[in-house]
Amino acid sequence: MTTSNQSDRTSNYLQYLPGILQAEPFMGRFLLAFERILTGLPNDPDHPDPLPQQPGLEEYIDRIHTYFDPHPAQSGETPDSLQAKRTPDEFLPWLASWVALSLRDDWEPEVKRRFISQMVSLYRLRGTKAGLKRLLELYTNEEVEIYEFDHLPHYFQVQMTLSASNPDLLRKKEEIARAILNQEKPAHTFYSLQILVPSMQIINDFSQGGLILGRNTILGTR
Repeated sequence: MTTSNQSDRTSNYLQYLPGILQAEPFMGRFLLAFERILTGLPNDPDHPDPLPQQPGLEEYIDRIHTYFDPHPAQSGETPDSLQAKRTPDEFLPWLASWVALSLRDDWEPEVKRRFISQMVSLYRLRGTKAGLKRLLELYTNEEVEIYEFDHLPHYFQVQMTLSASNPDLLRKKEEIARAILNQEKPAHTFYSLQILVPSMQIINDFSQGGLILGRNTILGTR
């Protein structure tokens, strides 16, 4: 009884050669290198590949347009459908350089995608109340309000409502929010930052089976 191994495998490209060359055992193994590079080797349980699976050049070319699209996640999209529509995470810094954006290393990939997709339109709002509000909302993906006061010139107050309950995560979000404000606010202004955590939130959504703690009901402290 013999077991199949990688050395027994022949390339699918062999079928396109003249019959006299198909009969040559070496040719089937030789073409495996070209198949791996050009179209990628399909998974074959009978002939396990010692090298990790990777797309061929043909697949890269078919989806080259996606490398120019950050495509932040939309409601209802699955990981598989997202992968087929947008640039890989490791390509985001290069894409950010196209819009003169410096990405923070501690940002999640989805945050980076939101910033890249909106940055060009935000440049015309730079230094304005609307621009600051939009930048903070892009980062937190939650509600942000900015208040100005007639009796206190050059001062504004930022109020952010964050749903995260983890203290470390809240501290990290506050630190990054301050960094965004310090970089983007007009130089002559000063501000205060207020972080709100909902003390009780109830969403009347019976499609989720009524009130479920942790899903559509949050208990905590402000």
